[in-house]
Amino acid sequence: MTRTFEEFPGVEWVEGTGDFIKVDDKKCDGCACCMKVCLAGCYEIEKKKARIKSLEKCMECAACWYVCEKGAIDFSWPKGGTGYRSDWG
Repeated sequence: MTRTFEEFPGVEWVEGTGDFIKVDDKKCDGCACCMKVCLAGCYEIEKKKARIKSLEKCMECAACWYVCEKGAIDFSWPKGGTGYRSDWG
């Protein structure tokens, strides 16, 4: 089953990605860099820590993982055939 969203034309999300992003709240200092780079709005700050709000629109870009200076985000791309797909590659 695929999902699409009006604000992201030409993109579809395929069910079955599983858990591919986790936040280690022991390492997170609440800097909110993950929130700033996430185009899909997957993160929120709760009790001075980043937490995943929803991965429904995650584009699997790994920007959140890349900008996290504390190493609090554990990211691995979902196995082939699931997750984010676009008309542009």
